[in-house]
Amino acid sequence: MDLGLKDKVIIITGGSQGIGAATTDLVIEEGGIPVVIDPNVREGENLENKPGMFIQRKLVKPKDSEASVSEIIRRFGRIDAIINNAGINDQVGLMEGSPELFRASLEKNLTHCYDLIHFALPHLKKTKGSIVNISSKTAVTGQGSTSGYTASKGGLLALTREWAVELLPFSIRVNAVIPAEVDTPLYQQWLASFENPDEKLKEVSSKIPLEKRLTKPEEIASTVLFLISKRASHITGQHLFVDGGYTHLDRSL
Repeated sequence: MDLGLKDKVIIITGGSQGIGAATTDLVIEEGGIPVVIDPNVREGENLENKPGMFIQRKLVKPKDSEASVSEIIRRFGRIDAIINNAGINDQVGLMEGSPELFRASLEKNLTHCYDLIHFALPHLKKTKGSIVNISSKTAVTGQGSTSGYTASKGGLLALTREWAVELLPFSIRVNAVIPAEVDTPLYQQWLASFENPDEKLKEVSSKIPLEKRLTKPEEIASTVLFLISKRASHITGQHLFVDGGYTHLDRSL
């Protein structure tokens, strides 16, 4: 199926590993031009021999997003889609966190998404582009001890609907993808923190109704690319769960 992404300039924040890297690879496979914004130099170096652009930058303050958009426009002259993927579950809870840490978590996980879309909006209007926000099942289920991250991911779901409404006159579509347990390097790092990682993986996998396994990054990436493609031309304001039924189906299945 032709997704119509050839030569489209697609921004992927946090695009050098995990879900972001899988999305970057799939954009290239579809003939698109990925622009990866990520502070991870080592992973970013792997993109040097691939089409597109790597911007080594951590998006925290508005100036970071503004500078990134300016660089992209200088090089390519257009922006066709933005995938807000960057973020980290930084374990800033209510009891063990602080107001300062909570605000810092919002900057790492939410406010830069607004900044990037704000500065890119004039260019998205020209291309009738699209936006996909990567949220998390924790935004709807809770997790415990991670107030900043869940507030940010819940905020992204709200902004998905809000932006979808505001940008209707410009034919800019906005959707969200909600993963749950995804087999990424960060997830493997989390598993490694347990005394018996294999047992923990087995425990988690047993609660995923479909096939009793973690979601693959490529499965998230495929959904994201569909949503930014011409094949999803009348889909906007939607929250799509790609989680093997983890969030909504009975986990005793």
